[in-house]
Amino acid sequence: MAERVPKKLYRAELKRLQAQLVDMQAWVQSTGARIVVIFEGRDAAGKGSTIKRVTEYLNPRVARIVALPAPTERERSQWYFQRYVAHLPAAGEIVLMDRSWYNRAGVERVMGYCTNDEYHRFLHQAPIFERMLVEDGILLLKYWFSVSDVEQEERFRSRNEDPMRRWKLSPNDVLSITKWEDYSRAKDTMFVHTDIPEARWHEVDNEDKRRGRINMIHHLLQQIPYEVVERPEIEIPSRPESGGYDRPPQRPDGYVPDHAATLGDG
Repeated sequence: MAERVPKKLYRAELKRLQAQLVDMQAWVQSTGARIVVIFEGRDAAGKGSTIKRVTEYLNPRVARIVALPAPTERERSQWYFQRYVAHLPAAGEIVLMDRSWYNRAGVERVMGYCTNDEYHRFLHQAPIFERMLVEDGILLLKYWFSVSDVEQEERFRSRNEDPMRRWKLSPNDVLSITKWEDYSRAKDTMFVHTDIPEARWHEVDNEDKRRGRINMIHHLLQQIPYEVVERPEIEIPSRPESGGYDRPPQRPDGYVPDHAATLGDG
């Protein structure tokens, strides 16, 4: 394993890359490009925290995060890809999928949530579906976040001990420890069938989250043929003279209490 990236170096490079993401966003808006970025990987592999860094300075009206819950009964009766189609980007939009249609090739396969026929139909249809997206002009990028079994278990335990992050743990997450090899086989099979020239899989070694984040963002920026767009300068006008407006009296209990005033200096 490579040495962990020092925090100071990581923060400086992350800021530089995030500034480029803002430039890329401006290009997407000006050209009407459509981008879909899929984040997949093992539980606790660091997908969510990477998405957070990607979108930190982006306009949420341009860059949307899609993290769908379990399908409803009605959605289960639909064509499998149907509920994902509704979340595909329009012109000038970026969609980041925190898990995606690949649930069927991973957790659904391993945990028995789909039938063998549904699973094999997915492996057949996924490349066809993705070729259709690419042929229609969508830029589709797929990232798989890898982490070792030792690191995964350590992250599970860390989450379980932290009340602020315990919500990230689910019964399925914990079960993935006992099904490590099953998930490995499922991932290998998924890659065989869906790593197509039109939409390749890109694997991110995320044992060190700092290294993984900057590697993934740098790679993403290399895949998008964006150019720096000149943005018009905005002039802040001078405030005009008062026109005689008097603010009406406010209710004494209408203000949020000053909790900050009760805090110490330390």
